Amino acid sequence: MANSLKSARFLIESRIDDAARGDMEACFELGVIYSSGAQGALIDLIEAHKWFNLAAVNGDVRAQEWRAEIAEDMTAAEIAEAQKQARAWLHMAQPRAA
Repeated sequence: MANSLKSARFLIESRIDDAARGDMEACFELGVIYSSGAQGALIDLIEAHKWFNLAAVNGDVRAQEWRAEIAEDMTAAEIAEAQKQARAWLHMAQPRAA
């Protein structure tokens, strides 16, 4: 069990690093991981919605579909929190003007 959690944590951290470099496929994959509990990760629909939203903003149709599907199992407050976190991620990921 501990190895499974370590593996999930490593996978998630590496995909977050890729997402921070602009890899939208990594955003989609993070959405899948958090929505399904893949690789032993804990299911977190707010995190999943956030990552699907980030991929969808960049035109990923699959992410739009998955986001809509999980939104059916979320409250309005959870969706609002996911959107807030996505906006914060976008703000953080924006290159700073020198």
